[in-house]
Amino acid sequence: MNLIEHAKQEFRACGWIDAEGKYDCEMQEAICADILALLEVFGNQGHSGTTAPYVIGRFKKLASFEPLVPLTGEDNEWNEISPGRYQNRRCSHVFKDGDHAYDIEGKVFREPDGCCYTSRDSRVDVTFPYTPKTEYVDVPENNET
Repeated sequence: MNLIEHAKQEFRACGWIDAEGKYDCEMQEAICADILALLEVFGNQGHSGTTAPYVIGRFKKLASFEPLVPLTGEDNEWNEISPGRYQNRRCSHVFKDGDHAYDIEGKVFREPDGCCYTSRDSRVDVTFPYTPKTEYVDVPENNET
């Protein structure tokens, strides 16, 4: 089975395509077409079991606007977004106020049902060089009725 057939099989398993090949909504159809186009390019590149995971990992990071190597914290990495406040050019969830750098997605809170959110408490201090990482914090179930 090739990547395209595998993807279509998974689309059916998700319920996005019915037995006749019809999609459940226009937006999902467009998204699936985009995924199939990316898989076709990837499939035609002839990657081996060694290069495929390497390319997938780098593509995922770049497509998610994540850096490939640690942030340095050097001046050329920052955009001033307001007086004395900076946003990192290479990783948009890293900020700096004066000399204090922090990642606003350092902690992601996960509800018992799997829903996730960030808040003021998501900030973690950053020391350079810094490789962005996210800690998932499970939130206890609220027993109030």
